Amino acid sequence: MADIKYEIKETMGILSESPKGWKKEVNLISWNDNAPKFDIRDWDPEHKKMGKGVTLTNEELKKLRDVLNEMEL
Repeated sequence: MADIKYEIKETMGILSESPKGWKKEVNLISWNDNAPKFDIRDWDPEHKKMGKGVTLTNEELKKLRDVLNEMEL
């Protein structure tokens, strides 16, 4: 399996942290030298290992924002 190249361009925020130091982060990431996208996933403290996550385009992020704003929490 080929290595995945990534570069975290900007950390938008941290949603949570586990007792082992892994953080669920919202980042702007360039995957394999492509245009950066918004990404939500768990990262180890050194950003060397990652968990499964979701990557969103600007339009998808805007739609997610709209869905969340319509929810009654």
